[in-house]
Amino acid sequence: MIDPRELRRQEYVARINRVIDHVSTNLAGDLSLRALARVANFSPYHFHRVFRGMVGETVNGFIRRVRVETAATRLVSNPTLSVTRIATDCGFSSPSSFAREFRARFGMSATQFRSGGLSSWSKTWQVNSNSGQALGKERKDALDASAYTEGTIVGAPRRQTMKMTVEVKRMPELFVAYVRHIGPYNQIPKAIEKLMKWAGPRGLVRFPETTLLGVYQDDPDITDASKLRSSACITVPKGTQVGGEIGTMTIPGGLFAVAHCEIDADEYGAAWDKLMGEWLPESGYQPDDRLCYEVYLNDPTTHPSRQHIVDICEPVKPL
Repeated sequence: MIDPRELRRQEYVARINRVIDHVSTNLAGDLSLRALARVANFSPYHFHRVFRGMVGETVNGFIRRVRVETAATRLVSNPTLSVTRIATDCGFSSPSSFAREFRARFGMSATQFRSGGLSSWSKTWQVNSNSGQALGKERKDALDASAYTEGTIVGAPRRQTMKMTVEVKRMPELFVAYVRHIGPYNQIPKAIEKLMKWAGPRGLVRFPETTLLGVYQDDPDITDASKLRSSACITVPKGTQVGGEIGTMTIPGGLFAVAHCEIDADEYGAAWDKLMGEWLPESGYQPDDRLCYEVYLNDPTTHPSRQHIVDICEPVKPL
């Protein structure tokens, strides 16, 4: 029997998850304290304190960070979109307010960031200004680790060839149950384990009909590893009852570049780099702003070479 205190904690987690989802999908909408408190079903006063205690940031601080980091990602992934349009789409009230916020966050203008500043800026936050400890390994983990493996071998030699085929196709909209994970991407197996323990006894795990996937909402080159947002998901029928730490959401369908890969546990970062850095620039497509995700197609422990068979799904639109 579940401890009543744990049930109450899970209810709080569910309410805060709803707010995080709402902010992510409504950056240019009404994100006032009162509006978000309604989403969480708390009074504004109590919501502010609960959010800060559970997320580790104030409501306004979280919104500002997500807006400016989303804008930074779009600057790089949408080179033909104007800075003003990106600022508006991310909820900034004016170009000047965006310029101030962006410079305060990244130490340079949006134009400088787009013109190669990301590379130089990334190096500056590999050292934690609070503790002086290098964060290089944590960032390496976030970039290179599998969303479906318990660990990585940082610095392990890469294979010279990687099995990857890319197809541009329309993917269906997916309705999923999820467990949210905040932190380095390589720690998402904990969320997957929790999700599967919930789904199994309810008869919701029916492979191959059921799809297991990991959804990623932040760029580890831009967002600190401790704040990276991801979700362990499985497809479920609409109307599935959830609660506590288990939520539901809809992953938009549409046009995707789907990279089918057979990779080692520590090659996820390299696979994403190959798709985004080699295939995409020559494809005639550019990234879209919908959610990207990985679909996990096998149990690596049963593979003769313990390889991971995965589809990397990147939303795209014509260049």
